Amino acid sequence: MNSLQNILWLMIAYLIGSVPTAYLVAKRVRGIDIRQHGSGNVGATNVFRVVGKSWGGAVLAIDILKGWLVTAILAGTSGAFSELTPVLRQFLFGAAAITGHTWTPWLKLKGGKGVATSAGVLLGIFPLATILALMIWSACFSIWRYVSLASITAAACFPILLLVFYRHIDSFGTIFLISVFLSALLIYNHRANIQRLREGSESKVNFRTPKNQPPTS
Repeated sequence: MNSLQNILWLMIAYLIGSVPTAYLVAKRVRGIDIRQHGSGNVGATNVFRVVGKSWGGAVLAIDILKGWLVTAILAGTSGAFSELTPVLRQFLFGAAAITGHTWTPWLKLKGGKGVATSAGVLLGIFPLATILALMIWSACFSIWRYVSLASITAAACFPILLLVFYRHIDSFGTIFLISVFLSALLIYNHRANIQRLREGSESKVNFRTPKNQPPTS
């Protein structure tokens, strides 16, 4: 497979990741631009706050599925980058999907923070470490009720989980560096949340909040 075909497959992965699920759901269900409501983020948490719990859950599931499809299925069946190890190939495809989600061409390169899509990407590559990271996320969220803080903590822990459970696989040094980069990207995408956490103005998520109650952020 030549370089042009390899690039084409990466573009397909990028376009799969770029589907702006939160925007489409909010527009279809409520007739609104999700970027102009709540926190303004094009993600599941903002849909949960503005549109409702069930729709936020649907966005979350679809965004996870986008990442999983790219690494668990597309990377292995495309035949692209056959010179790479399977894990490195999956990471390359996953990075394209996360890039598409974060900088979607359909919304002038303003997408979501990439938490759900990253979880799907990593679930297709390292299921054990990803499930443990999700458990860390759940524990942090149940304690603090901040989605952003739980996501930042889980992202920071993920490279450590790889080091503990996957350090013996081929090309681990490169894989570890990529995981650090992806974790840093996710944390960087939460820079506004970090500022609000410092100021004490970050909104907590309450699953008992009625869907029509105005968001607080």
